[in-house]
Amino acid sequence: MPTAAPPRPVGRRSSPPRRPRRRRSPADDPRFRLRVGWVLLAALLVISGAKLVMIQTVQAGSLTADSEKQRASRITIPAERGAISDRDGNLLAFSTESKALVTNPRLINSVKGAGAQAYKAQMATDVAAVTGGKVDELRGQLESDRGYIVLGTKVDPGPARDLREKYPEIAEEDREARQYPGGDLASNIIGAATWSADARKLIGRIGLESSDDDLLAGQDGFQIADTAEGSNTVIPGSTRSEQPAVSGSNVQLTIDSDLQFQVQRMLADYVSASGAKSGSAVVLDSKTGEVRALADNTSFDPANLLSADPKSLGNQAVTTPFEPGSVNKIVTMAAALEAGVARPDEVLSVPGSIKVADRTVKDAWNHGVDQYTLTGVLAKSSNVGTLMTAQKVGPDRFSDMLAKMGIGQKTGVGLPGESAGSVPARATWSGSTFGNLPIGQGLSMTVLQMAGMYQAVANDGVRIPPRIVAATTGPDGTRVPTPAPEQVRVTSPETAKTLRTMLSAVTQKARGQNGTGPAAAVPGYEVAGKTGTAQQVDPACGCYSNSKYWITFAGMLPAQDPRFVIGIELDAPRGGTSAAGLFHQIATYIAQRDAIPVQVAPPAVQTLQIK
Repeated sequence: MPTAAPPRPVGRRSSPPRRPRRRRSPADDPRFRLRVGWVLLAALLVISGAKLVMIQTVQAGSLTADSEKQRASRITIPAERGAISDRDGNLLAFSTESKALVTNPRLINSVKGAGAQAYKAQMATDVAAVTGGKVDELRGQLESDRGYIVLGTKVDPGPARDLREKYPEIAEEDREARQYPGGDLASNIIGAATWSADARKLIGRIGLESSDDDLLAGQDGFQIADTAEGSNTVIPGSTRSEQPAVSGSNVQLTIDSDLQFQVQRMLADYVSASGAKSGSAVVLDSKTGEVRALADNTSFDPANLLSADPKSLGNQAVTTPFEPGSVNKIVTMAAALEAGVARPDEVLSVPGSIKVADRTVKDAWNHGVDQYTLTGVLAKSSNVGTLMTAQKVGPDRFSDMLAKMGIGQKTGVGLPGESAGSVPARATWSGSTFGNLPIGQGLSMTVLQMAGMYQAVANDGVRIPPRIVAATTGPDGTRVPTPAPEQVRVTSPETAKTLRTMLSAVTQKARGQNGTGPAAAVPGYEVAGKTGTAQQVDPACGCYSNSKYWITFAGMLPAQDPRFVIGIELDAPRGGTSAAGLFHQIATYIAQRDAIPVQVAPPAVQTLQIK
């Protein structure tokens, strides 16, 4: 049987079993924890100090630069565009300070809420009154959901400030405005410059404004400085570096504004009255080759380039060649006189037609064998007599004279888009080619090149290639004249004088001895010149048209001591129209304006035909 446990003693409490005693950790010692804390704090201070030393020494430069980039701005300082003036210093194009008004339609909607529409309507009305814009168009812009619109450009600073005070949502941008005080005066020469939002400056688009853009534009400067947040307002004293802008150079032209105005007006009226498609005219100083006037019948307002008719933007007087017709007969006559194979009083038996290779050429009027002097051949514009003379000259001498006259070559006048015209290469000439070229068909030239031929005759046989830029004036005020072009000796002075006498017979009016251009005559003066009529090519057949012609005239005033050379071209005027009448108008104006001395004795009547 199991043994019973001994009885507990009565009256005595039993104690709990005794746990083993735990060893005390150093971490429990407050003094230990304090020592560890001091060590960690010292280590942290050492690391922080090292980092501070690194920042202040090794990384100081790069951190400073990064900081500067975050708050410094590079502000462009636009260069002032150079001006363009005429030969007397009258301004044709210059720049002024202006403001562009801009706003944010979305911002107006959020600020004005229900009253935004009425607010915008009043804004459009007030802006239109200042800018000259259309109220409806401005309202349409303001009603859009765009974040940026331009309300107007070329706004004077005063009115711009008044609008900003009334409408806080309107902001202004600094812009340079191009002014053209003459409107369309010489616009085909000057061209136009307009504001570029991307470049933040005026950019030349066409004409001299484009071709001379680098010269006129100058060089922008810059400023690196701290700016107020959200603007280009420089904080005083914060400028770090600065490079000033270099203004563009001023360009002075050889153009005479008064003469240019009259030539433009006369040409436009004459083209309109004649029914021509277009026309061009040029006036040269016979002694220097400088261009005094150069015009097309259409022009444009450079201040409103976007609204201009694209057809009016060119400069046909230098870009568009044509077949000159009989004005080119001066080449044959110059070569014949210079070579000594013909004389002005020499009498030629001229039939009504002549065969050159496989081609038969006729005169403009029907006739049998007539007796004409060489002067008469030129004055009557006989194709047959001219080709008879050209055969004496020969193709090589004729080709050489064309080159001396500058035909087939750019003049280097200084205008963009100039055409060289065209002359068949001498090696390609066939027999029939020499039946075309001496009478002004089969080759082409611009009205400026045509006038250049007659300038050589007017200047005693020396051709001076025309130019239109007289000088440039740099930003430092130094005026640099355009270098004189290289002169070309075309004929001897004696040949040139003889040619002038022969050309004066073209404009004479005498019984039985009329030239083809008496309408060009100017009372009180002897005028030398030549009419021209050239068939145009009909694109339908690739052949010469019998109804459409280039009509030309080139001449000089006065004949024996020329001051000016005038060249005119008309594109397909109504049948029978001559350019001689327009020469008369321009020459008469010049003679009166410049008070050219009147010729006391009337010129002798030259014999053109022997009856």
